[in-house]
Amino acid sequence: MESELKVLTRQSTNQRPEPELEQRDDRPLLKPEPGQSKCAAYVRRDVYGTMGRGKLSWAERLWLVPRLVILVPIRVVVGMTILVSYYVICRVCTVFRAPNREDGEEQEDYAHLRGWRRTVILRTGRFLSRAVLFVFGFYWISETRGENENESNDHSEGFERYGAIISNHVSYIDILYHMSSSFPSFVAKRSVSKLPLIGLISKCLGCVFVQRELKSSDFKGVSGIVTERIREAYQDEFAPRMIIFPEGTTTNGDYLLPFKTGVFLAKAPVQPVILRYPYRRFSPAWDSISGARHVILLLSQFVNYIEVKRLPVYHPSEQEIENPKLYAENVRKLMAQEGNLILSDVGLPEKRVYHAALNGNISMPSVLHQKGD
Repeated sequence: MESELKVLTRQSTNQRPEPELEQRDDRPLLKPEPGQSKCAAYVRRDVYGTMGRGKLSWAERLWLVPRLVILVPIRVVVGMTILVSYYVICRVCTVFRAPNREDGEEQEDYAHLRGWRRTVILRTGRFLSRAVLFVFGFYWISETRGENENESNDHSEGFERYGAIISNHVSYIDILYHMSSSFPSFVAKRSVSKLPLIGLISKCLGCVFVQRELKSSDFKGVSGIVTERIREAYQDEFAPRMIIFPEGTTTNGDYLLPFKTGVFLAKAPVQPVILRYPYRRFSPAWDSISGARHVILLLSQFVNYIEVKRLPVYHPSEQEIENPKLYAENVRKLMAQEGNLILSDVGLPEKRVYHAALNGNISMPSVLHQKGD
């Protein structure tokens, strides 16, 4: 952590000039206000405060207790029932079928199944994902589309193809939404494939599993596999498409972090999608709050909201094809403009430092302080 703090301090005093990038839109971008915290992208501003541990009024406490006692257990039981039901469907559809394997035993999935098996997995997966969102209080999802965006999510003839969906990352709820909308493949930790129930479902989604500790020379790596999957999805209408969160971590929903360039190495068109979570009491953003506390408070809220904006398929220019960093930055700027998001230059290391400081593991350096927080 000390090394990360030194890096943060150096970054605050030595700002490097950014290279000139090709612009497709001349509208001004939202930038952090002067004096704003370096970690403002991770600060919670809802009723429950920082880390969800803020001091609540008596009225809020009285309002919260009956929801915790009645609403949360009901939603947990119904949600688990849906999960088990989908696991059974996936088990039936994959019985007597060997998974597709890449790089030996490191990657395996059932997303390349054909016929009725794939149809059942896909359609029930989308329906039940939406059912889980409904159970969690997301009764309505507001969706808007770009001027030239297709009304279909399918790679069918007559519709514009793309290799991957690019989305900002606010919460684990993002995954449920994208499953209900287009049922794409994700990048997940290798340990996810071994989890009860979730493991098989992730293989049916066609997830690419991250094996960080593997350094074998003959292993293509996650970036190589993702690149191949994106190209395959762009060229083959039946291949599973990928959903990528290029920020690499979640924010409070008001900011857009720098994009990693891995997904743009495929040089294929992408579908930008912007997610927002309007709230009154509890913010569904998973920023500086523990997973257990977040789930409990989310389920105790009667109504939750999602706003989705689908932009037109973004086709890279010749310059962007030759320069993935340029491609990534131009897509990021477009999403920030269309989603009214603030561009931030911080990333996962700063988030870890901020979380450690909130938990009292390190002292908060002045560069991370935000007035009023």
